[in-house]
Amino acid sequence: MSLKGKRIALLVENLYQDLEVWYPLLRFREAGAEVLVVGSGSAREYTGKFGYPIAADKSASEVTAAQFDAVVIPGGYAPDIMRRYPDMVALVREATLAGKVVASICHGGWMLASAKILQGRTVTSFFAIKDDLEHAGATFVDAEVIVDGNLITSRKPEDLPAFCRAVIAALTAR
Repeated sequence: MSLKGKRIALLVENLYQDLEVWYPLLRFREAGAEVLVVGSGSAREYTGKFGYPIAADKSASEVTAAQFDAVVIPGGYAPDIMRRYPDMVALVREATLAGKVVASICHGGWMLASAKILQGRTVTSFFAIKDDLEHAGATFVDAEVIVDGNLITSRKPEDLPAFCRAVIAALTAR
């Protein structure tokens, strides 16, 4: 399945889960998508939990949801930092409301909660933030990947193959 012509925003901040950034970045580029690494604006380069750096192509204040077909939110502890930046939260909210694909893995669900887009949605995540997602109005299901309309969620790095397949399927169906 080709993603040629599709644009994806991959959100980053310090302490991102290394695999949850690099695996989708490389997989989606391999499928032909243009993937822009979008940081909070606190730096031009961010470091993962395991020390691997990534340079941001743009900051959240320099982009809009209209420029992308999808927004991908990796986990690690980065989402707890990301949600402190209103432009990052607004990007996720605007993409969701515009019907764009919004995909979150692991602790990325914190951004979904902060964007206030979980009411009535079915999601999964790393088990430790289950309560946060339920308090935000979501129904939590412990599954490899959950697709609820334009929202795609997964639990952990081991789920990355299913997560990426679901994102690619959603984007090729559009």
